[in-house]
Amino acid sequence: MTALALLHGTNSDGPSAFGHVIDRFTDQWKVLTPDYGGAGRSTVADGPLSLELLVAEIAEALRSGGEEPTDLVGHSLGAVVAAATAATHPELVHRLVLIAPWSDSRNPRHRLMFETWLGLQTLDPELGQRFGLSHAFSPTFLAALEQQQLDAMLSSNPPAGLDRRIDLGLRIDLTETLSAVTAPTLVIGLTKDSLVPLEHARSVHQAIPTSTFTEIDTGHAALLENPEATVTAIRTFLLPN
Repeated sequence: MTALALLHGTNSDGPSAFGHVIDRFTDQWKVLTPDYGGAGRSTVADGPLSLELLVAEIAEALRSGGEEPTDLVGHSLGAVVAAATAATHPELVHRLVLIAPWSDSRNPRHRLMFETWLGLQTLDPELGQRFGLSHAFSPTFLAALEQQQLDAMLSSNPPAGLDRRIDLGLRIDLTETLSAVTAPTLVIGLTKDSLVPLEHARSVHQAIPTSTFTEIDTGHAALLENPEATVTAIRTFLLPN
């Protein structure tokens, strides 16, 4: 059975990002949900994170997952890590899905968003949590929540190392890397994403010669806000026959 690795984003770990949808994939894959960057079960030395370190963590996880190349799905920062892993370790990746990726962090709006998030997270983690949540979901989705549902989301503790992963999100540059991706790739842009807007995903698609592109009508946390459409897109691409 082929392995499928699901890479979480900045403000999550493997179980919180994918635990509710893992059973949608276990019929066809051995599912891996590795933590990285200090989240969950991952431990890294103190100091700033580097993309190279996270890629090394994931490459080791893929090697331990089996002898055959792995299907690799990444969301947000996980999509950045997945793309860099596929580019530098092509022998490890069978097919690749990138949800809400970005190629570099020089965009002024991107810097404004992540610098604000990091500042709030450092100053007052509760404010950082509120900022992150307000951009994780679309306005329509958030407005439809009951107050107790929103309070429950706000009361959950963010995964360890969140500030370090936000900081890394300000130091991404894949502009010279994406063209080296050779695995068949699906890039998914999210139409209501205010954290990593749709144009970032389009740019990643344009930079990967082997990629196709699709859009899902949802906010940034696609697997929470619109899990059915997101899982269907992933499965349809990974199981073309």
